Amino acid sequence: MYIAYPFCAQKCTFCNFESGVFPREMEARYVAALESEIRAHVWEWRPETVYLGGGTPGNLDLNGLRAILALLPGRPWVEATIEATPGSITPKKARAWAECGIHRVSLGVQSFVDKEIRRAGRKHSAQTVAADVRLLREAGIRNFNIDLIAGLSGQTAESWAESLDWVERLEPPHVSVYMLEVDADSRLGGQLLLRGALYGAKEVPDDDEVADFYETAVKRLAAAGIPRYEISNFARPGFESRHNMKYWKLEPYVGFGSDAHSFDGRARRGNAETPAEYIDQQAGRAPAPPPVQARPDEERFFVGLRLMAGVRPTAEEWNRFDQPIRDLIDLGLLEREDGILRLTSRGVPLSNQVFQEFIDL
Repeated sequence: MYIAYPFCAQKCTFCNFESGVFPREMEARYVAALESEIRAHVWEWRPETVYLGGGTPGNLDLNGLRAILALLPGRPWVEATIEATPGSITPKKARAWAECGIHRVSLGVQSFVDKEIRRAGRKHSAQTVAADVRLLREAGIRNFNIDLIAGLSGQTAESWAESLDWVERLEPPHVSVYMLEVDADSRLGGQLLLRGALYGAKEVPDDDEVADFYETAVKRLAAAGIPRYEISNFARPGFESRHNMKYWKLEPYVGFGSDAHSFDGRARRGNAETPAEYIDQQAGRAPAPPPVQARPDEERFFVGLRLMAGVRPTAEEWNRFDQPIRDLIDLGLLEREDGILRLTSRGVPLSNQVFQEFIDL
């Protein structure tokens, strides 16, 4: 189950999600719409995981959080995660999360370097993150993730190493490393596309530097006992994200809230993108977006090859994709071993090109 909470205290310069700063009164109407959608859902299976993403669900009023979680079946969940902004966690909040059944927290750190943090539109410091980690552990929440972004404005090999130093110092069970996306829907991405100078756009590292940062993270995290198990995700053994693994293995999931999506194995359904449109949708004043027929035969490779464990094609799939598989193996982007097909280290940074070869064949 995915619960979308798109409200933030401030909008980060790199963010391209349908989230942001909205009127306070809209939050109450949004939560009411969210509860209504959950109550109306007909469950065909018992959910194992819940993920509250955003936005900043860590800022959700504790009574509101309890009310939402009380509507969800499957407790105690195998994994329950909430995203939080560094500096927003208090001892009371951490204890309440644990009491609600949340035992995993994803911290949107992005960087431990002050200059990079400020340009990204954030307000925390490395010491803030360290304090948050301590509060979580004291509340009994020992499973947490640290998000990092490679490619922030002003980032250098030295500053990237500093962020990785902090990661090693804090010893998280899970780390996510995302390469900066240049997207017109984010303020920074818009400036990059327009060749502007706002938000430090002139000091964003080039693609080769970002790729080097990523490879450095792969090596250092592996040496620290946090190996890569998916293109952007690294975990100590046993701490891989159970929730996200369901996406990558094409297991069914249901999403509630604005811009949330669901998959039942046959079709994909999504909600209206903005909070205002979502509230209207739940009130019957606007139609829901139409479902889209899924193509598991193609999607299996598109999502499954993201995992370092790779995929095991069927005999029919080996035959159907024979030529692209041979070509990609010859290019050194894929490897085959004991019936398993996986990306090579060279293929990971070129994964989008690899995935494209399995579409519409």
